[in-house]
Amino acid sequence: MGENIRASEFYQEGDFMIGGLFNIHAEYQPQYHNTPEVLQCSDKTFYVSSYRRFQMMRFTVDEINNSSHLLPGVTLGYNIMDHCSDTQNFPGVFRILSGKDSIHPWIIEWHDSKVTAVVGPFTSPESKTVAPMFMAHFVPMISYGAASTIFSQNEIYPSFLRTVHSNKDMVEVIIHMLLYFRWHWVAILNVDNDYGNDGYTVFAKMIQDTDICLAYSKKLDGNTNYTTVFEKLQTLRIQVIIVFAIEWTAEQLIPSAIQMNVTNKTWIAVDAWALNKKLPKMPGIRNIGTVIGIAEPDISIPGFDEFISYLQNENQPGEFCNQFCNCSDLSPVGILSAENSFNLQVYLAVYGIAQALHKILQCGDEKCNKNISIYPYMVLHELKRSKFTLLNHTIEFDKNGDLMSGYFDIITWNSSGEAERVGVYTFESAPRFFINQSKIQWHNNGQVPSSLCSPECLPGYRKNLEGSHKCCFKCVKCQKDEYINISVNPYACVACGKNEWSLEGSTSCNLRSVELISFDDPVTIVIISGTVIFVALSLLTAVLFGLNYNTPVVRSAGGPMCFLILGCLSMCSISVYFYFGTPTPASCILRYLPFQLFYTVCLACFVVRSFQIVFIFKIVSQYPSMHRLWIKYHGQWLVVVAVFMLQGTLLLIMYISAPPQPQNDTHWYIDKIILSCGIDLNIYSASFALLLLLCFLCFVFSYMGKDLPKNYNEAKAITFCLFLLILTWVLFATIFMLYRGKHIQTVNALAILSSLYAFLLWYFCPKSYIILFQPQKNTQQHFQGLIKTYNQANK
Repeated sequence: MGENIRASEFYQEGDFMIGGLFNIHAEYQPQYHNTPEVLQCSDKTFYVSSYRRFQMMRFTVDEINNSSHLLPGVTLGYNIMDHCSDTQNFPGVFRILSGKDSIHPWIIEWHDSKVTAVVGPFTSPESKTVAPMFMAHFVPMISYGAASTIFSQNEIYPSFLRTVHSNKDMVEVIIHMLLYFRWHWVAILNVDNDYGNDGYTVFAKMIQDTDICLAYSKKLDGNTNYTTVFEKLQTLRIQVIIVFAIEWTAEQLIPSAIQMNVTNKTWIAVDAWALNKKLPKMPGIRNIGTVIGIAEPDISIPGFDEFISYLQNENQPGEFCNQFCNCSDLSPVGILSAENSFNLQVYLAVYGIAQALHKILQCGDEKCNKNISIYPYMVLHELKRSKFTLLNHTIEFDKNGDLMSGYFDIITWNSSGEAERVGVYTFESAPRFFINQSKIQWHNNGQVPSSLCSPECLPGYRKNLEGSHKCCFKCVKCQKDEYINISVNPYACVACGKNEWSLEGSTSCNLRSVELISFDDPVTIVIISGTVIFVALSLLTAVLFGLNYNTPVVRSAGGPMCFLILGCLSMCSISVYFYFGTPTPASCILRYLPFQLFYTVCLACFVVRSFQIVFIFKIVSQYPSMHRLWIKYHGQWLVVVAVFMLQGTLLLIMYISAPPQPQNDTHWYIDKIILSCGIDLNIYSASFALLLLLCFLCFVFSYMGKDLPKNYNEAKAITFCLFLLILTWVLFATIFMLYRGKHIQTVNALAILSSLYAFLLWYFCPKSYIILFQPQKNTQQHFQGLIKTYNQANK
């Protein structure tokens, strides 16, 4: 068989030899034998496209040998193998390595082999099988079709390079396209070999952080039941199918889809079958839907057509193959009409080797230094450093032997059965994707089809997952004071900040307006003015009472206790000033503490005063000893001091444990912040209970003294004051339950001021009026006459 090899177009002598592995006949479904048998490449598995690539290598070598600029004076030869099986072609690989018919591997010490590099094989399984033999001696192996990412592992495949983009690049384009068309519910069908399984693995990994869901996957082989596959696709309502397969798998899958009446799908074809010539012209192909492919550039090589036309005169029957086959009836027309995919990659691979040799041999414009001994590792070193441009393609390899630049064509199968270029994806520092949708003949009445498990949520809705897929969900509206940012997390509504608000179904929050009553507000000015007037009136009343201290009216009003009451009422007015402006921890304390503490003293004084009058007129005669003790130990002052100490202790404990704090009230108004002071009514209930108890006792003693002499009868005045006090706070509580706007602070301040004026106007003012305008009633005789009348009436 060696003589046939030498005489055929598979072998050509040269100063430096390039090996070639082309699967002109491809046994993708290997036959298993119980005993060793001679390999026969079947004519039934002959691929014209592979034969075209084989001829592209011969053409490229011929073009380089005829070039006056590249490798001048040096000839390249080739030793090509019809690599129709990835497991049974080792003898042919050994022949390439040894440079003769020997099946012994190439050994560097022999210096017999002139093979400096190998072009091929085409597929990932074939490359994975034979690569270790070349890697062991760092023989550069430039594949024009093996895309599996495993070959990017430089530590395992140190001398492996490729002029085709890896599966990682292919998947990157697929994902970009899926996201561009918003196809999030997809299936992947991959051939069950190193190429397809690697594509599936890379795809599944790269979509993890995207909105794409892999709804279904299936490995395809010669025994695949396509009926089950298509039924599953229909059940899951999958409209986009990625077919990560080689040519023979696609030629089983697509006809099966046509036969089983699979309609209205979008098929994404990888470069291994996107430019297939037969499938786009099959009857019924338009019924299956739209086919969009990602393909290596389909570029015509100048001079190649003429080279193929010359083959008709060159070939002779029986000298065509270096396997047991007969392909001599293939015409140039058949070769030129075959699929053109991966031809450019062969062309670039051969030129890459030639460029490396050109540098190693120190070639000039006219000659090269042939005295330099060349070994494969030297060629490998130069290949990894090389960077050249050919047919507007820049060839540069990274440290793993992968291409650093280039582009993919985006194609579609049009109604004429041709692969029409509709877009491009370039691999640059910033990848660029472009597609002209108007050129795509969509099966969905010209509209871009949809492929979603669940329709996208409206703005303001979050996704509530159903099942294991992130693409299957229900849409739930975000509540008030929540929003959703789908670019950050489409599955959770986020609470707005304390100073923000939103309506239901919002995608952002709005800043709340801050409301408070300032000191320059007209209402504030009126209330503060009223408070100042109150303090002034209290002071004037105290002065008046002081000047008339020994008169009966002052003594009957309480004598020295009147000054305590007036002083405490004035101290209570301090609270009014702190209901305006921006609340602070100090202002919140002063808003409540003065009123709570000193108003307690006031009520205690009125309780004592009411009790004392009743005691004198109704109890002293029955319990004279009690009266003596009350007088001796100043009972009225002991009660007032005791109440003051009790309330002071309660307030001290409460203000230390839970002092009033500034708070932003956002519950009543969705778009406003009402600045207020928060107080825990449960904690302060004991203090308020003491105030209520004093009011109750005051009312009881006042009622008991309702029939006392007029000038000593304080019941009506105190009762009316208590009635005004209760009415004021009931009204405030009602307003507080219905309204919580900024003016609630104003109402609270008015309630305090009203509570103060109640005692000043209805208790002290009538007595001041008698002192000023009815002095005849402010005499000892007048009071004694009233007492005498009362005693006579009660005998």
